[in-house]
Amino acid sequence: MNSDSERPAVTELRLSAFKAHRGVILPLGPLTLLSGGSGSGKSSALQAYEILARLGSGQSLARAVRDVAGGPSACVPAGARPDDQGRRGFRIGCTVSGPVGPVSLDLAVQAEPELRIVGERLTGGGETLLTTALTDPDRPAVQAAWHTAGATPVTRAPLPDDRLGTSMLPLRVAGKTAGQRLVLAAAEQVVVALRSAFVCDPRPEVMRGTGGARAAGGAGLPGATGVTGATGIAGGAGGSAGRGSGVRGGRGKGAGKAREGHDEGRLRSSCDNLPAVLARTSQECARRHAVLVAAVREACVGPVDGLRAVPRQAGVTGAGAAGAGARECGVTGVAGSGAAGAGVTAPRMTASGATGAGAVAAVPAAGRGGTAGAQSGGGPGEAGVQVVLDRGALGEMPVEQLGDGELRFLALALVLLTGPGVLAMDPAGEIPSAHQQMTVMADGMDRCMDRRQARELVSLAVRMAERGHVRLLGTVRDPSVAEGLPGVQVLHLGA
Repeated sequence: MNSDSERPAVTELRLSAFKAHRGVILPLGPLTLLSGGSGSGKSSALQAYEILARLGSGQSLARAVRDVAGGPSACVPAGARPDDQGRRGFRIGCTVSGPVGPVSLDLAVQAEPELRIVGERLTGGGETLLTTALTDPDRPAVQAAWHTAGATPVTRAPLPDDRLGTSMLPLRVAGKTAGQRLVLAAAEQVVVALRSAFVCDPRPEVMRGTGGARAAGGAGLPGATGVTGATGIAGGAGGSAGRGSGVRGGRGKGAGKAREGHDEGRLRSSCDNLPAVLARTSQECARRHAVLVAAVREACVGPVDGLRAVPRQAGVTGAGAAGAGARECGVTGVAGSGAAGAGVTAPRMTASGATGAGAVAAVPAAGRGGTAGAQSGGGPGEAGVQVVLDRGALGEMPVEQLGDGELRFLALALVLLTGPGVLAMDPAGEIPSAHQQMTVMADGMDRCMDRRQARELVSLAVRMAERGHVRLLGTVRDPSVAEGLPGVQVLHLGA
C-alpha cells in the first residue's frame, strides 16, 4: 500500500437486508450523524458497521454478532421467509476508499439454522477480486476464488465459513502477479479501515463503580476493545498474532491479558478506567490536555480551572451511591447529577482524605480495596487514582459527582482528542499511525446531554476531523445540534 496517499476509510455502509433495513445505502463522511425517531434503525446501522469491523479484525462470526440483542436471528429482516432448507440470513456491506481507489465488500450471512458466512464478494479496480460461495452445506467451509491475472485467471481454495475471507487473503496470496498484488492491496485497504474503528459508549454507572463489577471488556464487549483488538488471535483463538487476520495483530500472545484489564493506560469502551488514562495522557501531551480542560469547561456547570488525576487515598471508596459518588466525601443524599448539574459543589478534598471546609470524615472502604467509581488501580488494596475537577475557589470535586451528561461528555471528548495508542483497540501495526484514520462509533452520542453539551461535543469532533486522523459516526436524538457546523453530514433515517 502506498502510505503517502489517502488514508483508508469506510465511505459507504450498505444494509441490503439487515433488521429493519432493506436496500439502504448510507454515505459516510468524516463526520456523520444519524438521526431519526425511535425504531428508525439508527443503532442497527452502527451495529452492522460494528459486525463488519469485528470481522475485519479477524474475529469469528460468532464473536462478531454475539453482542446483538436476540442473537444472530435478530439481524434477519422482519418477515424474511426461510428457503426450502429452512435457512434465513442477512446481507451487509461497505465501500472503503483509499490508495487503491474505492473497494467494495459485500457479505451474505446465514443466521439460521446455523451461523455461517455463505457468500462474500470483494471488488475494486474494475475487477472482482474475491468471491466465496457455500457449495457443501455439510462442510464448515466456503469455496473461494480470487483474482490472479496470470497463467490461471483465478485461484480457488476453501476458506473457513466463520471468518472474513478478505482478512485472510494476505496469508494466502503470493503477490507474484499484478492481479495478485491488486488483491493484496485492496484487502489490506479494507482490513486497515475496518480495524481502525472504536466503539465508545461511556457508562456513567460503571465509571462511578455503581454498575456492579468492573467490566474488563468495556461496555459488555469482548476483549475490552469495543470493536477491534481481538483480531481473531487472543480472544479465543489461542493468542497467535496474525492467524485469522491478513494484517498482523500488533501484540501477539500478550494481547489477551491486556484486553482483560491489565493495560490500564488504554481506554476501554465503557470508559470505566478513565482515571488511569487521564493520568497518562495529561503527562504525555500538555497541549492536548489543555484542549480537553477547555472543552470540559464549556460543558460543565460552574467553574473548571483544571482536570487532573490524583492518588486515591487508601480506605476511601469511589462513588458508591447510585448516580452520585457522594460517599467519596462522606456526604449522603447528594446525587451526582445534582452535585454538578445543578451547581451543588462537593466539599474540597484534603490530602488526608477528609473533606475541606465541612470537615466531614471520609467513609472507609467497604472491603479490601473497595469498589471505586471512576478509579483505576491494580489488585485489591491498592489505592489507584481518581480524577478531580479544580473548581477554583470552590475547591476540588471528584468527577464521579458530575452529572451523567457531563461524565459522558468528558469521556467522549477524551476519545476524540486521543488515538489508537490510547484506546483499547488494535489497529494495523505495519501502517504508521500518521497514515491511518480512526473511526469513533458513538451510539446515542448525545445521550444524557443537554443541547449545549451536545453541540460543544460535535464542535470538538469537527475540529478533530479537520486534522484528518479521526472520523466520527454517531447517532443523535436532536440533529439541530449540528446546525451551522462545517463538515457535518446528518442522515435522517425512517423519513
